[in-house]
Amino acid sequence: MEDLKLFFSFLKEYSLSRLTQAGRSFEGIKDVIVAFLIVKRGKYSSSFLNTSFLVIVSAVLIGGPIIAENSPFVQSPEQSASYQASIISYNPYESSLSTVVSVKPRSEIEEYSVKGGDTLETIAKRFDVSVDTIKWANDLRTDVIKPGQTLKVPPVTGVVHKVVSGETVYTIAKKYKTDAQNIVNFPFNDFTDLETFALAAGQTLYVPGGVIEAAPAPTRFFASIQAGVQGSSNFIWPTSGSITQSPVWYHMAVDIANSSGPAVISADGGTVTYAGCLNWGYGCHVIVDHGNGYQSLYAHLSSYDVSPGDAVGQGQRLGAMGSTGRSTGTHLHFEIRSGGTLLNPLNFLK
Repeated sequence: MEDLKLFFSFLKEYSLSRLTQAGRSFEGIKDVIVAFLIVKRGKYSSSFLNTSFLVIVSAVLIGGPIIAENSPFVQSPEQSASYQASIISYNPYESSLSTVVSVKPRSEIEEYSVKGGDTLETIAKRFDVSVDTIKWANDLRTDVIKPGQTLKVPPVTGVVHKVVSGETVYTIAKKYKTDAQNIVNFPFNDFTDLETFALAAGQTLYVPGGVIEAAPAPTRFFASIQAGVQGSSNFIWPTSGSITQSPVWYHMAVDIANSSGPAVISADGGTVTYAGCLNWGYGCHVIVDHGNGYQSLYAHLSSYDVSPGDAVGQGQRLGAMGSTGRSTGTHLHFEIRSGGTLLNPLNFLK
């Protein structure tokens, strides 16, 4: 045991001695290397900087085009033009088009607490509905309201109706002196069957433009028009009949009804960009690009007589009025567009 203690004591002292000697040797060599680098630093730093600059420039010139070509955030002119063309070409969904509106669309009844100085007229103007609409929704017999009173304000001018068993959009439209198509056109009305526009008992149905006989009926626009009459912006009326719905924010188009199903003509000269049928939405319809930034759409046709790519003149027959797609009766749904935005057709057809 005594020998082992002496051996380990010697091993400890020997190891410390060797480590100390190695450390001194390393420090000496390190001092020499550092001194050499300090003396030569100007020479090597210049070469290093020049070489680094050349490497960076080469990487940008060689790798830049590759990165730009494969970047999802950079489009070539050809890709951009193709993308623009795919947007302008055609999308049958009405929601893909924008509409210039002055108020924010509302999808349901909103409650409003009357404040001092409020009148039915000021509240109606605030929510962009008629005074009678608010009176009918709240069963008001007079125009008298008071501060603190809570009023129900429908999302659109017309009547709010609670559906009872056996009712249809046709019977409800007849009851409120409006057209069934106006009910179908309102985007926030739900149907249990989109093919037949069936209703569920107890559901709330909005009847745009509807009136209640007991109250004074507002003045409504039902104009009889004749196909071919020149409009104020070089468009002509595309068919003959009666206007059953004028443009509103959720239906920026004019509906022209005629039970005889007359011919539908092009409102202006141009090129047919779409002619086909869908089982929903526009049904059978035609789109004409007029080559001046405007396009016109003719929907719910019973038949069409043109093909995509055909050149048509102003007044040329496109098809016949019908009731295909999302339609409740024979009529033409007519739109005018510019750059994907729906415009008010009556501004062009006055």
